[in-house]
Order: sequence, then structure tokens, then C-alpha cells
Amino acid sequence: MTQFGYVMTAMATPFDREGRLDERRAAELARRLANGGSESLVVAGTTGESPTLSDQEKIALFRLVKEAVGDRAKVIAGTGTYDTAHSIHLTKEAARAGADGILLVNPYYNRPSQDGLYAHFRAVAESTALPVILYNIPGRTGVNCLPETVARLAEVDNIVGIKEATGSLDQASEVRKRTPRDFLIYSGDDSLTLPMLAVGGTGVVSVASHLAGEEIGKMIRAFHAGDISTALALHLRLWPLFKVLFITTNPVPLKAALRLAGFDAGAPRLPLVEATPKEQEQIRAVLGELALLPVAV
Repeated sequence: MTQFGYVMTAMATPFDREGRLDERRAAELARRLANGGSESLVVAGTTGESPTLSDQEKIALFRLVKEAVGDRAKVIAGTGTYDTAHSIHLTKEAARAGADGILLVNPYYNRPSQDGLYAHFRAVAESTALPVILYNIPGRTGVNCLPETVARLAEVDNIVGIKEATGSLDQASEVRKRTPRDFLIYSGDDSLTLPMLAVGGTGVVSVASHLAGEEIGKMIRAFHAGDISTALALHLRLWPLFKVLFITTNPVPLKAALRLAGFDAGAPRLPLVEATPKEQEQIRAVLGELALLPVAV
């Protein structure tokens, strides 16, 4: 077991009917996740719609989620931005709010070089005593933090791992080869969790764990215990869920799925819009197959 566990949930951010942060529902969702197999909660990440959250909303989320889950789950604060100084500011605020760790996404839009990525991540890490997890998602940020850069960053004392969301097992393998064994590698894609474990991964930063956290945890634990057949069976059972939650931009399908499953987290904020009727039917069909819909009474 690692300091953050095997199942880290990229938590959705609930909004009310007017599109405002719904703090009551956020605390309720955090408790629901902690009770449902999530060992850590990533707050204000991609799934949490970080681009449309204000600093005040992010800081409020860090605080209220930590208060809601206490010691039952770690709270990992998404504080990375395309501005190093701003990222340092948010990181310090997250520490004051009680966060247990920091998730730092690649600086997006300005597309720094590998030396720029190294300097950015190191500067933010050195501004805090909290453990830092890198978040490499080139499809969102326009820049790939290459394995050799990750290896350099792994030498910084409090940079302890990476959320690897390139979709490339080759890159994950290279990261594993170049980093110490205690450097944590989390899959950034639910559908690649099991293959990622096979090349030295630790666990997953999951979206599907909103709905199947305990089963995902069983899959990962079975793999680490050497029970590959059980891990594979769980992976194949959950595969339709992993895929349907990404039929359009995350977290649009997730918010539709949560509503169908009986937990309304509100609509996504513009420029994201709700799932289409066709997409909702696809999601409903998968939830029905997995018995994740509310039982009619």
C-alpha cells in the first residue's frame, strides 16, 4: 500500500441549478466516495472542471472536502496552472486548507520546453512541504513531460509520483525504467489501469470509481497479490463503464452517469454542455448492465 492508496478518485465538482459551487453536495459526494473504495480524492482536477473554478472556489473545495472525509481519505489538491507563480500561490493555500498532497498538471497553452517543465515543477515543489504528484496529460495541455524529465524531477525530495495520462504504455514503461521503485505511477485512464500495472504502475486516478470504486480497488489488489485471472475478470466486467464515461469530453458523461445513478452533481459549466439524449441512453444501458441504476420501488 502507498501513502495515497491504489484508488485515487478524480472528484467531480457539484454545481447547483444556477451553476454555483454546491458545497453541501460536494461534501456529500466526498463522503460517498470515501465510503465507496476511494483512498484519496483529487480535488479541482480535470474531472473537477478546474478551468472554470475560481481560486476562491478551489480553496473552499480543498477545505470542505478535507473536513468531510477527515482521515478516511487523503485530499490531493489540483493546484497546477500555466503560471508558476499562480501555481505556487494555490499550492500554499491548499496547504493552509489541510490538503495532504498536490497534483500539478503540465502548464497548458504556453507549451514550455522540457527544461521549462523541469523548472516549473521544481519551483512549485520547493514552495511546499507537501508531497507532489505530476500530471502528464498532453492531450489537454499541448506538451508531453518526457520520461527523462520525469526522471530528473523524481530526484526532487517531495515529488513522489506521476499521473500518467499519455495513453502510451511505452512511455509508462520508460518512466518506470528511469525512476526509483518507490516513485508512484498512477494510470490516468481507467481503461489502461490493468495494463499500466503490468508495466510497473501503482494504481489509478479514476473517474469510474465514482460508480465502481470498490471493484476497481479489488482489481488492483488482486493484481498486486498475483491473482491475475481475478484482476482480468474485473477489468473486463468494468470495461464498458470505463469506455462509456469517455464517449465525450470528461466530465460530461460522468455527470450524466451520476444523475442516472441517483446522485445529481448538476450540469457541467460552459463551455461544456450536458450529454446528448443519445449519449445518456448509452450511459444508461451500461449502468443497467452493471446494476448501477437505482432499484425501482
